Amino acid sequence: MVAVHVLFLTDNFPPEVNAPASRTFEHCREWVKHGHKVTVITCAPNFPKGKVFDGYRNKLWQRETIEGIEVVRVWSYITANEGFLRRILDYQSYMVSATIASLFIRKVDVIVGTSPQFFTACAAYVSSLLKFRPYIFELRDLWPETIKAVGAMKSSFAIDMLEKLELFLYRRAAKVISVTKSFKANLIRRGIDGSKIEVVTNGVDISQFKPRPKDAALTAQLGLEGKFVAGYIGTHGLCHGLETLVEAADRLRGTGIVFLFLGDGARKQHLRDMAAEKKLDNVVFIDSVPKAEVPRYWSILDVSVIHLQKAELFTTVIPSKLFESMGMGLPVLHGVEGESAEIVKEEGAGIPFEPENVDELCAALARLRSNPAELESFRANCLKGAQNYDRTNLALKMMRMLEETAAKR
Repeated sequence: MVAVHVLFLTDNFPPEVNAPASRTFEHCREWVKHGHKVTVITCAPNFPKGKVFDGYRNKLWQRETIEGIEVVRVWSYITANEGFLRRILDYQSYMVSATIASLFIRKVDVIVGTSPQFFTACAAYVSSLLKFRPYIFELRDLWPETIKAVGAMKSSFAIDMLEKLELFLYRRAAKVISVTKSFKANLIRRGIDGSKIEVVTNGVDISQFKPRPKDAALTAQLGLEGKFVAGYIGTHGLCHGLETLVEAADRLRGTGIVFLFLGDGARKQHLRDMAAEKKLDNVVFIDSVPKAEVPRYWSILDVSVIHLQKAELFTTVIPSKLFESMGMGLPVLHGVEGESAEIVKEEGAGIPFEPENVDELCAALARLRSNPAELESFRANCLKGAQNYDRTNLALKMMRMLEETAAKR
């Protein structure tokens, strides 16, 4: 094996704890373990509140090493994960800074730019031209289609231009690595060469996300002793439709079922206000915690609830929290249609329900609370199924694609 120097562009990276940060870090860590050099260009950690984490500053250039990964942090316009125009400015400022920074990274063999937003891929493409190296588009979201799906922007000349840019970036990439089969099918329908599109799904670090006893101290601290806890852990964004969960909590008050929400996002305050207006005593809101602490919170749940708005686009999405739930042995109530619902069914990991259907969610919760044997069966299936999505194996699969691309340059 010839060692490869991978330049990876992403605007999310640890200590941030969202899905893109986790996937990138866990993949890069494995590549380094197998003898490759990895340099990540990112920005000062600030997601999702738009506040720079303690110990960091929003400077032109900062360097650190995290588990063998060389991390370069560049300046960007920082804003909270809300407000469309300000976020676009955030993305574009990172694009410019990352492109400039790439000029100072020497002896690169292959460049990777990851979505959700594709301005990172723009930076990767320009960097590839400047450095005469191939670039790979890691496709985590069909952006800008997501913008339209959540109503942040309607069809317009601007959206048309963004979609043209999107297709241009796919065509120019040496390879597109998609996180779902549905994304690959979407690109092929739109004229992208299917032979250069590979699928590497999201997965779970089963060394970290594994069964553990309920954290008694945390359970007591949150007043959850004797409760049946349904938890949502992740971003509280426009696309997640978490109002459905709050409505379900309203219906289920007095039953011993409690909803726990962990994370932040554009709709977090709205959900708090909604619960306060309904005077719900069976809803607990917790702000984001460090990645290492997340398994403690998973441990106090009885079931995991995963939800997205009812929209055609989201039938192509596989939420990464599905695999963390499975790794923890937590049955899933899955309010997402399409490819991810098929995984839940195939693995026997839980109960799919129609997105935004409060009745179905309440019925599924009541069913599992009153049926311990079924709950245990789902737990066993989750642990077995998680082995099929071991992040280490998925990282090695992607590593081989990087090696092949670098060799063909």
